[in-house]
Formats: sequence, structure tokens, C-alpha cells
Amino acid sequence: MNSAILLIPLFLIRYGLLSLVNRKALPRAAHFPPMQGIEKKMYILYQASTLYIIVDMFFLNIREGKPWLYIGFSIYILGILLFIFSVVGFARPDKYGICRSGLFRISRNPMYVAYGVYFLGFVVLTQSILLFLAVLVFQISSHWVILAEERWCTNQFGKEYSEYLKQVRRYF
Repeated sequence: MNSAILLIPLFLIRYGLLSLVNRKALPRAAHFPPMQGIEKKMYILYQASTLYIIVDMFFLNIREGKPWLYIGFSIYILGILLFIFSVVGFARPDKYGICRSGLFRISRNPMYVAYGVYFLGFVVLTQSILLFLAVLVFQISSHWVILAEERWCTNQFGKEYSEYLKQVRRYF
């Protein structure tokens, strides 16, 4: 079976669910803050790896070996669940504009974590080394995007966001 089918939840959740929960959240999710220094290069790697992952899925097949299929599907479903809950939390910022509900109470970046888990499910289901390398580049480069976002949020939201930084971890 072609692995492109695994992409369907990505688009349904990222665009459909996000719009349903809060139409104003969609443009906010598409916003990337100004990048500085190495962040600019990492942002390019982030976008390129994302594009590679999506395109590559059309050329790969889901492997049917039972242990890998069960493990990969479990990771994939976990990624979808994390993605759903993080999108719902993102769509409901508090009165200051900071996302603190749902998974955002335990991670400042649950959507990035969800993407990583979701894409790891792709890797296990397809057993593709090149896809694994692309996901690794995606995860490493996303860290630099996150650093730029945190700097932007600190400037945008001030003391409230600085307090949030002290209370909640960057990842899980």
C-alpha cells in the first residue's frame, strides 16, 4: 500500500481541525518569526526536510511485516493523538495570547513533538533510511525554529511569556 495515505491526518488536523476550533488560529500557525544567524539556515533545512518527507511518502510503500507494522502504526497513532490535542490547545490561547491549555501545560512545543512522533511512525511503517534521515534533519532544524519562536514570543508577550518559560519545559 502506498504510504501517501498516511499524510491524510496531517492535512485534516493542521488545516481542517485548526480552522474548526478557531479560524483565527490558522494564520497564526503559519507565522514564522524573524530568524537570526544560523536560524535562517536551519529554517531552510526545516522547510526542505518537510517538503522531502511529504513528497517521499508518495514514492514509498507501507511494509507489511507484522512486528514493524504494529510498532509503526502505534507510533503513528500516538503522533496523530498528540497532534490533535496540541492543535486544539494552540487554537485556544489565553487572554494574553499564550497557549497554556492542554498539552501546552507540559510542553511549550507539543506540535513539534507531535510532528516528530508522527513522522517517526512513517519511518517505521516504510522502513526507509532516507526518510529517517529527513525526519532527523526535520527534528534538529525545528529546534532552531523553536528558539526563534521563543525569542519572538518573549518580545511579543513580555513578562507573561517569560513566566511561562520558567514554568513549562520546551519539550516533554
